[in-house]
Amino acid sequence: QVQLVESGGGSVQAGGSLRLSCAVSGYTYSSYCMGWFRQAPGKEREGVAAIDSDGSTSYADSVKGRFTISKDNAKNTLYLQMNSLKPEDTAMYYCAVDIPPCDRLIKPGYGGSWSTDWGQGTQVTVSS
Repeated sequence: QVQLVESGGGSVQAGGSLRLSCAVSGYTYSSYCMGWFRQAPGKEREGVAAIDSDGSTSYADSVKGRFTISKDNAKNTLYLQMNSLKPEDTAMYYCAVDIPPCDRLIKPGYGGSWSTDWGQGTQVTVSS
């Protein structure tokens, strides 16, 4: 049974940084994608960043250059380093497992419809 547990959310002022973590257990697939999604109140869920099993990454245009997705295979942990945060980054952030092609995760309109496993989410609030 796959379990994903996010942590690291919080409140920060605009321009600040946060690092989200997602501890993964029970995952045995050899080819996979992992991604970060977010959902703000009244808005659809959107993909923010994705990483494949080889370490290739993809980013939504809205976060490109500010966010970095990475993973530590030894620790079975996925990360999202978020710098230069903006008020519009305020949302609940979720990590998820999905299948290739991984750049699909950050395509507008996808929102993780086919993602197979989800964490419970961690709240990020950015004040101006």
